[in-house]
Amino acid sequence: MPSPDALLSGHTRRREMLLGAAMLLPAAGLLVGVSPAEAADAVISKYEPMDALKGKDYGKPRMTYKDYTTTPSGLQYQDLKVGEGDLPQPGDTVVIDWDGYTIGYYGRPFEARNKPKGSSFTGDNKDFYRFVLGEGKVIPAFEEAVASMKPGGIRRIIVPVELGYPETGDWRRLGPKPSTFAGDRALDFVLANKGMIDKTLLFDVELVRVQPRK
Repeated sequence: MPSPDALLSGHTRRREMLLGAAMLLPAAGLLVGVSPAEAADAVISKYEPMDALKGKDYGKPRMTYKDYTTTPSGLQYQDLKVGEGDLPQPGDTVVIDWDGYTIGYYGRPFEARNKPKGSSFTGDNKDFYRFVLGEGKVIPAFEEAVASMKPGGIRRIIVPVELGYPETGDWRRLGPKPSTFAGDRALDFVLANKGMIDKTLLFDVELVRVQPRK
């Protein structure tokens, strides 16, 4: 299985073959001690939901990566650098730098972190992003990831669709949002697509500092 780093460096991976409900459900029924419906739910939960396949009970198998920790919510993370100091608390303002990639769709970047941007992403270094922890203004994956980071830490997170941007309405109502037009277009192409596009995202999040609530 290719690593996230391989995807980000431009390598493509072959998509998994779609498995029909006729294949999934009998296999699920072989599980001991659970009902067929419960077994089916357990199997289907391992598959990435796709709008074009809703109601058909099959999709693309979810990717898991070694050396990543998976939380109960389904978030996968790896600490690239462990910070120091106290964890942020609900109500604190956290100051972060971040980058983002459409890891489920060719690993395309939609935001660069604290470095010169290439091609149509060219521009001055952007301002740091700020949000109040626990206020619900950012995607759930950011809330969860930052809550257990210390200042100075850098964490790479792999975000399944249910922990990412809203699936209904305007996805831009939750942060963080790309700081360039090109980045917005790249992310919108994936999130607004109703076809068979994997909406799994990858972020690098750096917790620059924490401003305690007053």
